[in-house]
Amino acid sequence: MSIRNLDDLLAEGVSGRRVLVRADLNVPLDKQTGEITDDGRIRAVLPTLSALVRAGAKVVVCSHLGRPKGAPDPQFSLRPVAGRLGELLGAPVAFAEDTVGDSARSTVEGLADGQVALLENLRFNKGETSKDDTERGAFADQLAAFGDAYVDDAFGAVHRKHASVHDVPARLPHFAGRLVLREVEVLSRLTGSPERPYVVVLGGSKVSDKLAVIEALLPTVDRLLIGGGMCFTFLKAQGHEVGTSLLEKDMVETCGNLMERAPGKIMLPVDVVVADAFAPDAAHDTVPADGIPSHRLGLDIGPETVAGFAAALSQAKTIFWNGPMGVFEMAAFANGTRGVAEAITKADAFSVVGGGDSAAAVRALGLDESSFGHISTGGGASLEYLEGKTLPGIAALEN
Repeated sequence: MSIRNLDDLLAEGVSGRRVLVRADLNVPLDKQTGEITDDGRIRAVLPTLSALVRAGAKVVVCSHLGRPKGAPDPQFSLRPVAGRLGELLGAPVAFAEDTVGDSARSTVEGLADGQVALLENLRFNKGETSKDDTERGAFADQLAAFGDAYVDDAFGAVHRKHASVHDVPARLPHFAGRLVLREVEVLSRLTGSPERPYVVVLGGSKVSDKLAVIEALLPTVDRLLIGGGMCFTFLKAQGHEVGTSLLEKDMVETCGNLMERAPGKIMLPVDVVVADAFAPDAAHDTVPADGIPSHRLGLDIGPETVAGFAAALSQAKTIFWNGPMGVFEMAAFANGTRGVAEAITKADAFSVVGGGDSAAAVRALGLDESSFGHISTGGGASLEYLEGKTLPGIAALEN
């Protein structure tokens, strides 16, 4: 990868220089209390920030959170993140009340060597996500004014053509942070010559969300294990009743074609946990995948499927997992995701968890993160990388 990284920047010397760091601090917040419920993305950027702090840089961090509509919205403020980031760094983090306004300018100007500031949510400004190059560029000019160098450590955003990801690097000396570098190195192993057998586990809600990556992976993987809500469209393509389970009718024929193209390569559930309703206390039991009652919906893969998937994973030397096997947020329907995750940790393989809900499930279920080879911070970005797409943020660093 022809990208200068953080070590190159540190070798140049950063003491007294302002370094603008694009981080991915898009953490989940409790809707009632506003408290952070999972600080994994904050922890992921600590190696880059800590290295810059130790080297005496004036560190200006920027990020988005949620999907505000291009204007300030208190429920999407990064203020709670500033507090948690300060706790993890062991020193206060100055918080700017805006992104590029008076508060941001005075906050940045007040930084001493080795101190950190966090700007308010980038998406409070229309220019961040604008499809108009001029509007986006004008916002990038304002952001770039806060740095003498730029570091992108927001892998979860590199697939977005946003001002802070795509346009700012063109205005400053630019470098990949530790996280971005690690993510690209890991995913390159999967797209290069992965050690075989190479087994991919895909879950989540919709086939349409994963179709491009299935198309890209099918010729190269040895086994493709399908769970989650998306499995019911495949089961429908086999002619099975799926009841009121999640179903993309317009994707049934596509799923059938995929299975015809790769006979024996795609592995589907043989049993599922069905319930009377989408609720944590709904009456539920396990039925064969070809015996789902017409009035019930599937919310998890069953124990026989977990055992079959585990057997396939035990033979693997390389594993990629993206998407939960069921509604893991509800205890009654978390066993499939837990069982598959545990099987991955037991396999003698290089394993990659493809971010998003899969990474959240690992933490929510209390699994040992160190048992996996790598847990990505970017679900969408990791999938698009495996699809072979050009990621705007990576392309900007390469220029």
